Amino acid sequence: MHPIIAEIIGTAILLLLGGGVVANVVLNKTIGNNSGWIVITTGWALAVYVAVVIAGPYSGAHINPAVSIGLAFAGKFPWTDVPTYILGQMLGAMIGSSVVWLFYIDHFKATDDADAKKAVFCTSPAIRNPIVNLFSEAIGTFVLVFTILYFVNATIEDTGSAIGLGSIGALPVAFLVWAIGLSLGGTTGYAINPARDLGPRIMHAILPLKNKASSDWSYAWIPVAGPVLGGITAALLMMAL
Repeated sequence: MHPIIAEIIGTAILLLLGGGVVANVVLNKTIGNNSGWIVITTGWALAVYVAVVIAGPYSGAHINPAVSIGLAFAGKFPWTDVPTYILGQMLGAMIGSSVVWLFYIDHFKATDDADAKKAVFCTSPAIRNPIVNLFSEAIGTFVLVFTILYFVNATIEDTGSAIGLGSIGALPVAFLVWAIGLSLGGTTGYAINPARDLGPRIMHAILPLKNKASSDWSYAWIPVAGPVLGGITAALLMMAL
């Protein structure tokens, strides 16, 4: 499989399962309705596990622009591959979130809460404070990328087009994302991935949802800029150490 195709498929699966668990919890008349934050964080962690299992052997399973940028800053991934990886991740996120909409279409119709429907696609702050929200996203992504850099550093394996996260196995990354969600997800919903938030936010704006809330573009820069800043900071600290 070509690495970019792997990133598209991996990120699509990430959003299908990650957006799917949110839909199962927040939309009306689902079997999992109101099952809570633990279910959401567990579902996202397992979504990462599945995505890394699929894409890892072919692309390194970055499935996140902040990871690609962080690895490139740390000298563990070629800068020339970063734009195409990000494009693949964005496309995958848009595809995956669209399939969630189709899968739960009757439950979207049965849900009047516009904010709940938007939550299936993208994140929102619990308390809107742009500086603190940016800090939250940066710190969550710092933990993600800093830890991943040490995973990669332990078993660096050059596969030609990518340094593979798949070489470390998918389970540690899933536990890492689960820990971030449980501990650091309560302020912004822990996007910690620009493609995971921006791609589905675009689809929320495009798809024909009844009683649709604003896609909140005034906030949309935070789950993009915060993770990128966190990823770069993690790379710089790792190099300094």
